[in-house]
Amino acid sequence: MSKTSRRVVFGVLLIVTLVVSTGAALGYLGRLTLVFDRHAGKPLAVYEEVPGPPSGPPCPIDARYLDEAPDGLRADVLQAWKSLRAKATSQGVTLCLNDGKRSRQQQQKEFDEAVTRLGTAELAGRYVLPPDKSMHVLGFAIDIQPIESAKWIEKNGGTLGWCRRYENEQWHFEYNAGYSTGGCPALVPSATGS
Repeated sequence: MSKTSRRVVFGVLLIVTLVVSTGAALGYLGRLTLVFDRHAGKPLAVYEEVPGPPSGPPCPIDARYLDEAPDGLRADVLQAWKSLRAKATSQGVTLCLNDGKRSRQQQQKEFDEAVTRLGTAELAGRYVLPPDKSMHVLGFAIDIQPIESAKWIEKNGGTLGWCRRYENEQWHFEYNAGYSTGGCPALVPSATGS
């Protein structure tokens, strides 16, 4: 290899190293965004379209409910779900994931069905939020059945980041890593806050 060729190769490697290092430093500092993020901290719209399982096998301890796969949950939430389920199992408690991740379309269908059943969007919103407000769409929420299992999570899940959020929904839990150290937030009356 000639002297000129070595200089060119060295120069290119130096430039690539500088670009990658600068990009990594800016990314670490939060000053470089490589993907469009509509709102800081909010998942990309593509993620909101990831569907959750439409159904699952019957819950082994109460066939009135399903036990769907945790498909579509965010990676950290999925890991937290596995930890929660393992802890429950070690204490002889069976948790059935009656509902987890939903796409925007799945959530809209749930909301529309609740409006039909309850008569108004306001009443429906107490139990099912529209897609733009649902933690199921964002991949942070799970609905657990039967209620005895949900009560176990309410008592034991906080240390693993799982907290019940609504007074009127004993089955609905949301994951936030901060809950494991900061404790669960106060319950609100319903998903609409009233």
